[in-house]
Amino acid sequence: MWHKHLDDPTLYELLLKIDVDLWTKARESGCPRCGGPLHTAHYPRRPRGGPAKLPAGYDRRLSLCCGRDGCRRRTTPASVRFLGRRFYLAAMLVLVCAMQLGPSRVRVAKLHELFGVSRWTVCRWRTWWLEAFGETTFWQVNRARLRSQPDGHTLPASLLACFVEDALRERLVALLRFLSPLTVPGS
Repeated sequence: MWHKHLDDPTLYELLLKIDVDLWTKARESGCPRCGGPLHTAHYPRRPRGGPAKLPAGYDRRLSLCCGRDGCRRRTTPASVRFLGRRFYLAAMLVLVCAMQLGPSRVRVAKLHELFGVSRWTVCRWRTWWLEAFGETTFWQVNRARLRSQPDGHTLPASLLACFVEDALRERLVALLRFLSPLTVPGS
């Protein structure tokens, strides 16, 4: 069952480690605008949808701020934990929509019981995957990188199937890495 992956604390530990690696690389690169040094400037998040006990640090979006006077601009590196400004965790948004063939009452009741996700939220997510995602510049540019082309009517399940890793967990992580540029402001 896919929902077991959403309740697995080790998945969230791995995603946090990947985010820390992305943050470290961005910090070492310096400010993309002026080349100045970057300092820690995390900001709070109240993520919804993971296991009851998320690893320490999940309540923060890793971010940086330029230390050069006159610049001081924020740099927010890509993330595999959050999908833009959405409240629910990225893994939740992908897997819940991937396991939906439509938000039936039984499916939505089970999702609400397990993760507190409402029918309205699932419908909104499906609409984003089926309509808005396909129109993003990110998708228009990056879909050619995939080995096979996913069916636009079954996103994100068909997108998840494009990744060749054996286990669902590894395919999910690969998909979240692929989607991570969407998490950077302005993309």
